[in-house]
Amino acid sequence: MFDRHFKVWPRRTARHLSVPETTLPYNLEVSARRFPDRAAIVYYGRELSYADLHDQVERLAGYLQHSLGVAKGERVLLYMQNSPQFMIGYYAILRADAVVVPVNPMNRTTEMEHFVADTGARVALLGQELFPVIQPLLGKGGLQHAVVANYAEYADPAFDLPVPDAAKAPTRTDLGADLGTGAVLWRDALAAGETAAPSTAAPDDWAVFPYSSGTTGNPKGCIHTHRTVMTTMLATIVWSPMSADSTHLVTLPLFHVTGMQTAMNAPIYMGGTMVVMTRWDRRTAALLIERYRVARWRSITTMAIDFVNDPEIRTVDLSSLETIGGGGAAMPEVIADRLRDLTGLDYIEGYGLSETIASTHINPIDNPKRQCLGIPIFDVDSRVIAVEDGRELPPGEVGEIVIHGPQVFKGYWNDPKGTADAFMELDGKRFFRTGDLGYYDEDGYFFIVDRVKRMINASGFKVWPTEVEGLMLRHPAIAEVCIIASPDPRRGETVKACVVLRESHRDAVTEQDIIAWCRDNMAAYKCPSKVEIRDALPRSATGKLQWRELQDKEKGL
Repeated sequence: MFDRHFKVWPRRTARHLSVPETTLPYNLEVSARRFPDRAAIVYYGRELSYADLHDQVERLAGYLQHSLGVAKGERVLLYMQNSPQFMIGYYAILRADAVVVPVNPMNRTTEMEHFVADTGARVALLGQELFPVIQPLLGKGGLQHAVVANYAEYADPAFDLPVPDAAKAPTRTDLGADLGTGAVLWRDALAAGETAAPSTAAPDDWAVFPYSSGTTGNPKGCIHTHRTVMTTMLATIVWSPMSADSTHLVTLPLFHVTGMQTAMNAPIYMGGTMVVMTRWDRRTAALLIERYRVARWRSITTMAIDFVNDPEIRTVDLSSLETIGGGGAAMPEVIADRLRDLTGLDYIEGYGLSETIASTHINPIDNPKRQCLGIPIFDVDSRVIAVEDGRELPPGEVGEIVIHGPQVFKGYWNDPKGTADAFMELDGKRFFRTGDLGYYDEDGYFFIVDRVKRMINASGFKVWPTEVEGLMLRHPAIAEVCIIASPDPRRGETVKACVVLRESHRDAVTEQDIIAWCRDNMAAYKCPSKVEIRDALPRSATGKLQWRELQDKEKGL
């Protein structure tokens, strides 16, 4: 067992975490009984109490079970931006004993095809702005039902701060006519008044399948149970203590495991209040902190950079903040300094993956190190191994970070080979191979230095070249494509495509045409911001694409 980090373990904190033998929907039920009138959600000027949140979850769960026939263990797509409906939908799916498949709302139709086919999902809960993406897939033998939500129905139209378009649009009452029997409006599903059947879910039943790109190819569903999700959720609460009176600013995307756990599941477990933003806006975020006396804010590095660069940030009262932190990419020293000057707080960095349903490493609150992943948290055994032969490495030597712990996923959905490749045995224990290169120091703090494979880290979003290449090859003008990382001063890395055009299109397609096509067919963070049209791509004597040659040239190596 790796124990070097115990010398810097947080004071008065146990090293072992006992996780309740309960399920996620039970947490909401308890909070609704304890604090029925407390605001669970504050959304652009309107509040939803815990009693109302629980009631709507129960009614939607009943609709899923009785009107749509959702069965225990069935996968249901949750395809929304941050909103009250995301939270209601998440807990309703679980309350129906089904499995939440949270999907990035930036995904487009070609990407959604994979999620529908891989999960076998018949039902999707989605925001109405995403309806055009889903519509081509409905009634085609896979996806059969869509419950369509308008975020604006939960917002105050008279709210005095900027509101994103998706949270003030009128409800599209024509959607049902567009889809025949395949669609129902969110409000109509709730109004049906269905009663959820008694739950039979147990801690080791499936709960959430967040999708990760793994190392290559299409995204893979990470099988998580109520127990694995509860483990990191509870660890978040104990590591950085919060109370029922804590107010949380929700800016991290809830489809992503960090936002899901730290900004939704943990506050609901405690009965705290969540101030939800559908889209990031630095000024609105600061004013919400001031207005609602927000105590806790989890973000990504790019949000923090944008936040401190607001020229008027010092005119806003941020004194209510008690803890700030996040991950996704290392926090630059200068930004950490400016945050501390603004708030008096250290930005607490952590590390986790979809496969671990959020953090396995977090910096000690009272002893953090900057640009550091932190130390292994409760019951986590993390090592560094040599990539070439799996030898365990000592402090200071760079290798692959591997993790054993109770929050590690059970495997990749429908991918036994990918699952087998993702694990190794060490000292008689099963360790997950993260694919991240790093090292730990003498005190047990872990640091990341590179990626084992070709992953591109764009503002904390993982972009896998193989997936983007496969999508771009659907373009009728592209004969070959190689995706590489291009240095970017704001995002850290951005996506660049080196393209060879088909002979028939060489004079008809420009770099900008290809970028525009990508924006229509894939999530924005995956889209190349740069395209280089070439006569040929470099290949080895055996015909293998030499992507490293292009990558090194791009980075000036």
